Amino acid sequence: MGSLLLGLIAALAWGIHDICVRYVTRHTAIFTALFAVLVTGFVFQTVAMVFQGSFEKIPTTAAVLAGIAGLCFTFASIGLYKAFLIGPVRLVAPIIAAYPIVSVGWSVISGNPVSGLQWVAVFAIIIGVSVVATLADLSENKEQVEKRFSTILWSLFSGFGFAVTFVFGQAASDAGPDMPVILLTRFSAIIVLVAVMLVLKAPFKAERNQLPILSCMGLLDATALVCVLSAGGLPNPEFAPVAASMFGMITILIAWVVLKEKMTIAQWGGVILAFAGIGYLAA
Repeated sequence: MGSLLLGLIAALAWGIHDICVRYVTRHTAIFTALFAVLVTGFVFQTVAMVFQGSFEKIPTTAAVLAGIAGLCFTFASIGLYKAFLIGPVRLVAPIIAAYPIVSVGWSVISGNPVSGLQWVAVFAIIIGVSVVATLADLSENKEQVEKRFSTILWSLFSGFGFAVTFVFGQAASDAGPDMPVILLTRFSAIIVLVAVMLVLKAPFKAERNQLPILSCMGLLDATALVCVLSAGGLPNPEFAPVAASMFGMITILIAWVVLKEKMTIAQWGGVILAFAGIGYLAA
């Protein structure tokens, strides 16, 4: 139950974060926005750890795994931002949300038992997310149609990147203290992003009027990553990224409430199906 709860919190945080991504990528360069989000998230977590006094020594194995997770997280995030910039939510969200297949598959390879009914629940969640996202009533102009292939590639790249991030991140969290490991993961992600930005000569400074929303995105992203990776030491840690995959559905639900976008009966069916899967895994 603990892993699922953390995953659902992560889904909510990433769902709100992705609504912000849709706005930010139209006003700020992708690398600039991502740099601000990663840095503010790093600052928020560091302050929290100072108040908690949770700085502990990280074993070498955990540090290496955290570094790999940070590398993967950077490129997965770049893929996410790029996909949401060039394609519609109904195309991007279902593809990225399918990453739990890799996560649970890795759990099987690692020797953790996953029953047939649990696999059914996992696919129910993915199908539910896909129904809600795919049938979203979102406008798609000619330019977006022409960029569909690129959108699919970036989404696949991002989804696979997040799956690998969670595999290595949870392994790192299991091998060392949660919060220091997750902070190191984020620091590694920043270092990788800085290197990429220097090579591409991308600007680091965001417009001042964009800083408040970027700071909020950093807090949301940090919260979600902490939730998913800290599940590494809990029973069935693979279910945290499964639950977190509902971010795509939550993004569209928020759009329905805030932006008054329509939800069809089929989409509500997807909501019920996804939550039924979560309920079974929680049982």
